[in-house]
Amino acid sequence: MTKTALVTGASFGLGYEFARIHAENGGNLVLVARSKDKLDELKKELEEKYSVTVHVITKDLSLHGSAYDVYNKVSDLNIEIDYLINNAGFGDFRYFTESDWPKQEKMINLNIMALTHLTRLFLPLMISRNSGKILNVASVASFVPGPTMSVYFATKAYVLSFSEAIAEEVRGKGVTVTALCPGPTESNFHGIARDGKSGRETKMPTARKVSEYGYKSMLKGRVLAVPGALNSVVPFLVKFLPRSLVVRIIKKAQEGKHND
Repeated sequence: MTKTALVTGASFGLGYEFARIHAENGGNLVLVARSKDKLDELKKELEEKYSVTVHVITKDLSLHGSAYDVYNKVSDLNIEIDYLINNAGFGDFRYFTESDWPKQEKMINLNIMALTHLTRLFLPLMISRNSGKILNVASVASFVPGPTMSVYFATKAYVLSFSEAIAEEVRGKGVTVTALCPGPTESNFHGIARDGKSGRETKMPTARKVSEYGYKSMLKGRVLAVPGALNSVVPFLVKFLPRSLVVRIIKKAQEGKHND
């Protein structure tokens, strides 16, 4: 049976790759992002190449009530969502006292509020059908405090904690919830976080590789998915180090990037 996936932040990066992977597997899609042109372009490509059905919803999920708008549009289209991929999110690379509050507020709204609300709207329907999968994109940053990106790290800590809790709540109900916790990935995330400024060039896994790992983990029903051997060490390492030491280590690492 053909599965339909709703992917947020589908116009670039991980979301773009999640959409392509799902289409390659013969699945239909509902794509959500702010950029209509990019979504329409992706819709045309996927429908022509894979003979799937793709619906586009242009929406800024950082705005109040946007999750309702998406849910209502899906209901109007009479579509059942089998996979909910909450991918949309962004960061901000600066000291908190130097940050722009409207940007921080939008980050909280997008990274936390929209993800939580979409989950609340679609999860009961999945439970009623005894079938469904949710993939929430967190980060390896979920496991530690993040000086110079304090709000971003905190939002991802929320995503991880929320996902693990909901995964346990739905155990045995035919639904799984997966938290994907990637490290730095090739995407435009860093450009947005730095307001378009470039930083030190480092070797990072591609968005495609990370998305493939996350998609497979979702299908397998894993609760926690941490791609990359080095990243997978982080959650275990922080258990054995004093919290005060961890935050200083992260601060030093982050300030090194801040000065690039």
